[in-house]
Amino acid sequence: MEENDQISPEYHRLMHEQHERLKELSCINQTTYILKEGKPLEETLQQIVLLLPAAWQYPKYTVARIVYLDKAFETPGFRETRWMMRQEFSTIDNEDGCIEICYTREFNKEEEGPFLKEERDLIQNIAGLITGYINSAKARDIILSRQVSVEEEEDLREVSSRKLLQRFLERHNAERDVFHDLQPFKVKEILLVANLYDAYSIEGEGRFADHMLGEYYQLSLTSLPRVTGVSNEEEAFNRLKAMHYDMVIIMVGVHKEGPVEMCKKIKDKYPYMPAFMLLNNPAHVPWIKQQKESGVPIDNYFVWTGESKVFFAMVNLLEDRVNIDNDTKKGLIGVILLVEDSPEYYSSYLPMLYTLVMEQTRNLIEEVSADELFKVLKLKTRPKIILASNYEDAITVLNKYENNLLCVISDIRFPRNGKIEETAGYELLRHIKELIPNLPTVLQSSEPENAKYAYSLKSNFINKNSESLMKDLKSFINYYLGFGHFVYRDDKGRQIAVAKSMKEFEAYLETVPEDSLEYHALRNHFSLWLMARGEVKIARQINPLRVSEFKNLSELREYLLNLIRQRRREMNKGRVINFEESAIIDDTNVISLSSGSLGGKGRGLAFINTLVNSFELGRLLPGINIRTPVTAIIGTDEFDMFMERNHLWDVIKKEKDYTILQDYFLQARLSYTLEKELRIYLKQIHKPIAVRSSSLFEDSMNQPFSGVFGTYLLPNNHPDPEVRLRQLSTAVKLVFSSIYSKSSRTFFEAINYKIELEKMAVVIQEVVGNRFGDYFYPHISGTAQSHNFYPVSHMTPEDGIAVMAVGLGHYVAEGERAFRFSPSYPRMDIISQQDIYKNSQVNFYAVDLKNEDLNLLDGEKAGMVSLNISEAEKYGTLNHVASVMDIENDTIIPGLDRAGPRVINFADILKYDYIPLSSTLKTVLDVVAEATANPSEIEFAVDLTKDDTGKATFYLLQIKPLVGSGAGYSIDMNSISEDKMILRANKSMGNGKIDNITDLIYADPETFDNLSTAEMAEEIDKLNDKMLREDRHYVLIGPGRWGTRDKFLGIPVSWPQISNAKVIVEVEIPGFFLDASLGSHFFHNVTSMQVGYFTIDQMTNGGFIKWDKIKKQRIVEKGRFVSHIRFDKPLDIRMDGKKGMAVILNEQNK
Repeated sequence: MEENDQISPEYHRLMHEQHERLKELSCINQTTYILKEGKPLEETLQQIVLLLPAAWQYPKYTVARIVYLDKAFETPGFRETRWMMRQEFSTIDNEDGCIEICYTREFNKEEEGPFLKEERDLIQNIAGLITGYINSAKARDIILSRQVSVEEEEDLREVSSRKLLQRFLERHNAERDVFHDLQPFKVKEILLVANLYDAYSIEGEGRFADHMLGEYYQLSLTSLPRVTGVSNEEEAFNRLKAMHYDMVIIMVGVHKEGPVEMCKKIKDKYPYMPAFMLLNNPAHVPWIKQQKESGVPIDNYFVWTGESKVFFAMVNLLEDRVNIDNDTKKGLIGVILLVEDSPEYYSSYLPMLYTLVMEQTRNLIEEVSADELFKVLKLKTRPKIILASNYEDAITVLNKYENNLLCVISDIRFPRNGKIEETAGYELLRHIKELIPNLPTVLQSSEPENAKYAYSLKSNFINKNSESLMKDLKSFINYYLGFGHFVYRDDKGRQIAVAKSMKEFEAYLETVPEDSLEYHALRNHFSLWLMARGEVKIARQINPLRVSEFKNLSELREYLLNLIRQRRREMNKGRVINFEESAIIDDTNVISLSSGSLGGKGRGLAFINTLVNSFELGRLLPGINIRTPVTAIIGTDEFDMFMERNHLWDVIKKEKDYTILQDYFLQARLSYTLEKELRIYLKQIHKPIAVRSSSLFEDSMNQPFSGVFGTYLLPNNHPDPEVRLRQLSTAVKLVFSSIYSKSSRTFFEAINYKIELEKMAVVIQEVVGNRFGDYFYPHISGTAQSHNFYPVSHMTPEDGIAVMAVGLGHYVAEGERAFRFSPSYPRMDIISQQDIYKNSQVNFYAVDLKNEDLNLLDGEKAGMVSLNISEAEKYGTLNHVASVMDIENDTIIPGLDRAGPRVINFADILKYDYIPLSSTLKTVLDVVAEATANPSEIEFAVDLTKDDTGKATFYLLQIKPLVGSGAGYSIDMNSISEDKMILRANKSMGNGKIDNITDLIYADPETFDNLSTAEMAEEIDKLNDKMLREDRHYVLIGPGRWGTRDKFLGIPVSWPQISNAKVIVEVEIPGFFLDASLGSHFFHNVTSMQVGYFTIDQMTNGGFIKWDKIKKQRIVEKGRFVSHIRFDKPLDIRMDGKKGMAVILNEQNK
């Protein structure tokens, strides 16, 4: 008592304020919860208004009203008074509403009359939540109903890539969005009020929780309701105060009056909360019915039969009642109307009905060949079940959901106009049949003689007392609603085939006799079955059609098959789908030949496929076809199985010799399933195929691993299919083994990755191109980058750069002579015409179709042949890509109508727009760069053969991130003395500062011999191995182009041969045109490793190098062509990525 006296008034005031803030916070939280349930707007606003009084300072004397669209939602006893707080709100389409709070008596004056400042904040918050909810609903409805107009199609070409991707994503996700919008209300929290014995009966004997969990688990649902049990009124209200419940279930035991009184009190305080009664004794039904009719707010009541499925039915019935308006509007969901007034009967009947519906849902899950999320989403398409207990309620449901009704199941005897009518069911079904003649109906009765009423309406009859009730109901559901399997019958109704899936349904549809086709079409069985399986789109197309509208049954069959195939193509478009023979030759999807990760390259290809086919990238490119090659991917699980089953994990630990390792891999067996799938695959693919690596890290955003692993081209033309299978299997095994090659191991060491973590997927693609004699190749292959590291003239880095050549893309990837241009300025030559001629393509790669018995151990080029460019002219493939050099006038003349040296400069395409290639590249680069949120590179091929519409075809083959295009470090040349410089490059890549390198390796220009570049590469390889062992990084300097495969253009090193270099410098010397290896695998690895990449062209003021200073340093090792020197102090290397310049300084000044 003394302690209480010592508590100050200030403390009481603070506690009071804290209590008020908690009330306000609770109001906001409960409002948010109600809005998330997604119930119809009117019910939502009514629930919110009931929450408001409790949040104000004087709840007992507070009433509230929400007005919207001329409708008022009020708390009981609302009246306007002079003590009012009002908050208006307005929606996006200028529909006005308001919230009004009134006190019913006068109180002390606060900041705003009797109201607190915090209460004004609260009412504004509530108004904002309501406005946001209404606006979101309106916007969603607009998006769902919106159709793209012809004008919009034209405007699409003018929209930025960002907005295009947003639109494409909206369209791509539109079907899933519908599923996401279904069943917004889910019962998550249940308050069960029961005495201990009743609770034991339910939980112990009936195993309520186990059953609920089992049902939800079987359906892969995650929103299992949580049941909280209480045994008396006090506990119930304590729980209700503490948290929100979606429904209350009150058990009625021996004493029926108490539970009814409790229901009254709960509904009085929480009128929006659904309250269900569960009766232990069927004898109490008349009394409970009387209480409900007299005004006790019981939402529904059921009879406990000892079967806990009744709870599952109660939950589903409530969810269906709340969600039906939303789901029928947005998802065209079907409705089953059950008319029954006997709680004893519908308490056992509804669980049966829901069980049948759920079984059908499970069948759908098993069949859907999509990702797991899509399977769960599709569960939401199950039909809604609505219970009506009298004639008037049934007519209301009929009028409201007439277009969604799947069937009506009705008792024959139930109330009409407040009185029991013996033939109310008959009258109801007669009325329904007049409105919807073909609607399946069931008349039920416990008196068999009432069957005559059903037969007079051509309705089904079920005896309610039948021991086979469940079986009878299931037969009706399966036969008339399309649930279960589709049973093909002849014209006499005899079974001839059973389709358990869409795949079997389509297969039988191709072959069943015409009398079966007519039998089902006349009875609308096809659309019913498809509708039940969630194939709403096809079902609605078939439903209104009549057999008489077709010339003959063959035309009807073809129409149905085309609809199904088109739907399947739409569903699979741009997706990775499981192996299925019919999908192999479809280039609009990617086939998965085994489970597991697709690998880095595989993910990129799957994304490309989505970009082209699902996002319909071609809509932006009206003058050209855009496609992807037919693609299949072997997931990494096959690699794991291959290594495990063939005991190769132990082998790779012991054996480091790659040649011996390859033999182990070739002797091993692929899985039986994969071999079987590859055999089927080769039956349908007759063009050459590329077998490409797709490791986990390959072509990732940080480490592209370009060209490190194996890729093999197969002619795929041997007359013996077993030989073709053996060649393909060999290629797959060699790709697996390439993880453990010397170059791969070196690469892993350089980037400090563990090779044990790497796994390999394999991509199998049709080669793009055509047959020309004994060779197969595309007219054009190339790469294009959205960021140009070496812009010239008025070009900017963002204008991009492209490199392309005649024949297979391997030529460009190896950095050989190819044509370069900017897609933004296709008519501008980047270099002089003389240099274009000197660096023009002279050879090209093709698949060698003569080499039927190729030996893949000969290397990646085993299936290829290098041909002189004149070979392509023989077949006319240079017609639009080549020009002629006029030696006398030193000019290049487009076309091939005169004699002279051929120059591959694609003039007819780039300068005279034979096809819109440059605009295609620009658009694709913009979209890909936007989609990856990173400067990117694409690989592409072009088939110049035009189709009937006059369009050539552009194939998008691969995308990679471009690493190293950022900028941050800045160089101020005015602050650096030239005396300290060893070199300066006015063209460079890389950014930042390096100050821990003392080693420099260089090829001396004075002794440089372009006939000896291969020997130089070997010397550098040995020096790099030494540097790796000593863990020393270095600067590498040499003439010409690093990493080229053309030994006359520079030193043909591969990336692993220079993997410890941190700066690479290319120096131009007479006779060597300096051109970075843009687009090559080598270039990609250099940039991704953040290696400095400098270009010095002293003849065009492109920087300088002080050879005299370099040669004065201490020589560590000197070879015939290459020298290794070491500085006493670390070099100061500075790179300015923004300006594209770099310097190397040496403080020794020696």
